[in-house]
Amino acid sequence: MEICGLTADSVLTDNAIFHRVYCIGRDDFGATPWIAYTFGALGVIMLVVNGYLLLGVIFTWFERKLLGRFQSRVGPNRAGPFGLLQAIADAIKLLFKEDIVPRRADRLIFNLAPIVMLAPALMALAVIPFGSGSYIADLNIGVLYVVAMSGIASLAVLMAGYSSANKLALFGSMRAVAMLISYEIPLIMALLGITLLAASMSMVDVIAAQSVPYVLVAPLGVLVFLVAISAELSRSPFDQAEAESEIVAGYLTEYSGMKFGVFYLAEFSNVVLAAALFAVLFLDGWEGPILPSHLWFLIKVFGFLFVASWVRATIPRLRLDQILSFAWKFLFPLSLVNVITLAAEVIVWPEPSTGDLLLMAAINWPVAAAAMYGMVRVLRSTSRQPGLRLVPSGVPAQEAD
Repeated sequence: MEICGLTADSVLTDNAIFHRVYCIGRDDFGATPWIAYTFGALGVIMLVVNGYLLLGVIFTWFERKLLGRFQSRVGPNRAGPFGLLQAIADAIKLLFKEDIVPRRADRLIFNLAPIVMLAPALMALAVIPFGSGSYIADLNIGVLYVVAMSGIASLAVLMAGYSSANKLALFGSMRAVAMLISYEIPLIMALLGITLLAASMSMVDVIAAQSVPYVLVAPLGVLVFLVAISAELSRSPFDQAEAESEIVAGYLTEYSGMKFGVFYLAEFSNVVLAAALFAVLFLDGWEGPILPSHLWFLIKVFGFLFVASWVRATIPRLRLDQILSFAWKFLFPLSLVNVITLAAEVIVWPEPSTGDLLLMAAINWPVAAAAMYGMVRVLRSTSRQPGLRLVPSGVPAQEAD
């Protein structure tokens, strides 16, 4: 395929953003092919990364405003019109705060931890298609690549707690890692169900396979994914690792200044990445009528962000034992039921049409309801331990009874 006089490789052939940037360099500025290629690739990366970080900054304002409304208060309203500059004001404040490092800390690991926390999200962004022909790379192992990148966050949390030379920070990081590892398993199982349906791990292929959005076809997968990704992101009600009522501030205890700001930015940016991943895997990506593909993608992303903020403002925080019990005793069995059901359906319908997907949806919704009802009944009949009951953090189980 010829692009402005240059035969592109298969990785960039369908990348519309690269085409535009590359052709501007070749046609408008007369750059040599390798210079145009280099600036085209860098231009795509800079555009996507900065757009992603900007969405993360916007989400900080968006969520704080929503939480204010949910809690009958105004929210940020001083810095700029409607408080739009509040995130910038916070960044300036953090830049001028003193950067304190504990005397006995491992300085190299202590300074690397915030970078290791943010970098995987930026790397995972490479395979997210946010519009028709708009992505950095369409890997045939895109889903596996995202899972691999997300696992690095556990390492960053442990690095932060270990290097702080603080027993409480170390305990907080170990508790956080225990939660992250526990919920990675059902999360991967939910993604496995999607790859079975699409018969591919490419993000673009998953979107192309959704003649019926998978949010309708795989309700158990949606439930498992939403709960597990909330725990992976340390979102309420799974934010116990950083909760003030627990062990101080967890692995973040010794961080100040812009190092803390990078953790803060990574947390909110990761929610945007999770929203983009949900839109691609379950909501048919950029597909939609009339409106441009990029706008449809943003609408789906912000719909997810609204629901995530709603959940944060509504559900009380859980204890660590409740969190781990919920993962292993409830979510993991449901993820197994989801994978087995979808695998059986794929055997019956190897290349499902729209009608086949609708028939799968008609089967899977009753299966999901029966599985959840059965799991609740089994757990209630076999144990009266407080592990799965929604007892507010800090309240003894005896008092809750």
